[in-house]
Amino acid sequence: MPLTMLDPNTALIVVDLQKGIVDRSFVHPIDGVVARSRALIDAFRERHLPVVLVNVAGVAPGRTERPPHSGSFPAGWTDFIPELDRQPSDIVVTKRSWGAFANTDLEGRLKALGVTQVVVTGVATGTGVEATARQAYEHGFHVTLALDAMTDARAEAHEYSITNVFPKLGETGTAQDVIDRLPRAST
Repeated sequence: MPLTMLDPNTALIVVDLQKGIVDRSFVHPIDGVVARSRALIDAFRERHLPVVLVNVAGVAPGRTERPPHSGSFPAGWTDFIPELDRQPSDIVVTKRSWGAFANTDLEGRLKALGVTQVVVTGVATGTGVEATARQAYEHGFHVTLALDAMTDARAEAHEYSITNVFPKLGETGTAQDVIDRLPRAST
C-alpha cells in the first residue's frame, strides 16, 4: 500500500548500517541507501522524533543447516558507519538475530515514548529489514518501509520482500515520501 500518512509519534529504525556489513556487494549501491537513510535521520532528529540505530553482533542460538559465524568479529565490525552521525539521543539496539525486536528491549523503549509507528531502512532487505518490519507489525506498530533506503546482496530476496511481504506489513514509499509526510518540528 502506498504511503498515505505518518502518525505524530513515529520512530525511524535504521538496520545494520555498520562497518562490518556496508563493504559487501549489494544489488543497489550502498552509498545511495546510506544517503537516503541519513536524510531520514536528519529529518527525524530535526522534528525530535526517535531514531533507532541497530547493529548486529551475533546470531540466534538455534540449530540450522548452515553453521553460524564462529569466533569473534574483527575490531570495529559492529561500529556504526560515521555517516549516521550517532547522537546521544539515539536509541541503540544490538541484536543477535535478524530482527531488532527479538530478545531486545526495543518494543518497551518505543512504547514508553508513545511511539505508534515505525519507518524501517537499512540492510539487508530480505533479512534484517524484513524481520524487523515483521516484528514491529506483530507488536502492533504501524509499519512504513522506505524502499529506496534499503538493499540486499540478493536481488531475488530484495524484490520478493518489496513485492510480496512489505505490502502485507504496512505502507511503502521513498525516503522523500516519508520526509514529506513527517509532522512539522515542534518548538
